[in-house]
Amino acid sequence: MRPDNDSSNELVSIIMPAYNATKTIRQSIESVLTQTYTNFELIIADDCSRDDTFALLQEISKEDGRIVCYQNETNLGASLNRHTLISKAKGNIIAFLDCDDIWEPTKLEKQIVLINKADIVYTGSAFMDSDGNRFDWTMHVPDTVTYKELLKQNVISNSSAMTKKDLFLANETVKNGIHEDFACWLGMLKNGAKAVGIDEPLLIYRLSPKSKSGNKFKSAIMNYKTYRTIGINMFSALLYEIAYLFNGIRKYKHLMK
Repeated sequence: MRPDNDSSNELVSIIMPAYNATKTIRQSIESVLTQTYTNFELIIADDCSRDDTFALLQEISKEDGRIVCYQNETNLGASLNRHTLISKAKGNIIAFLDCDDIWEPTKLEKQIVLINKADIVYTGSAFMDSDGNRFDWTMHVPDTVTYKELLKQNVISNSSAMTKKDLFLANETVKNGIHEDFACWLGMLKNGAKAVGIDEPLLIYRLSPKSKSGNKFKSAIMNYKTYRTIGINMFSALLYEIAYLFNGIRKYKHLMK
């Protein structure tokens, strides 16, 4: 029996951009449909995939009325695709899930309790390889994180985050070629937002060589561009980039064993 959510029964709009995702997206969607918190809408936009992603989405959406899917007329890129999806969200609470990641069943239930006490609620992460095999390591997260702390290490994984729609839109950077989610979290915290963490691996993050984070060199370049985009001067950006690289090496050494 699912718990009574009447005390926190706000609609959560789940944002899922999709591109060439036929191998992973059904598992991602199923992890949403098995959430113990049930008052949500799952909004998905296929960004002109070259495979059968949209046909699969049309099929899956018939299984549950909470799934809404679209197909973009032109390829927008991840950043603009995500922005377009948020503009369609009916709820003022939004959560993000990439089309190759999955959630533990209690993820939304545990976050919704905290979202009225904070502006961003993020979680720890477990990891799996491209075939779905889990790694025996968990990325722990702090109970809170400040703007200056986040500059040194992004502990807010996009697929783990829950936040408020209006606040996100007021701080987002719609630009491909950077870590736009990281830029938004930094903007929110710099402007006084509060972020709290749940130190449990409620997100299972898929490591793929084709992803932005899978290509370490590309990810590092995007991270540096993110610092510069939000107004960090070149010298400070280089210092923060060194901290980013150090923390990245420390993180991924656990996943290479």
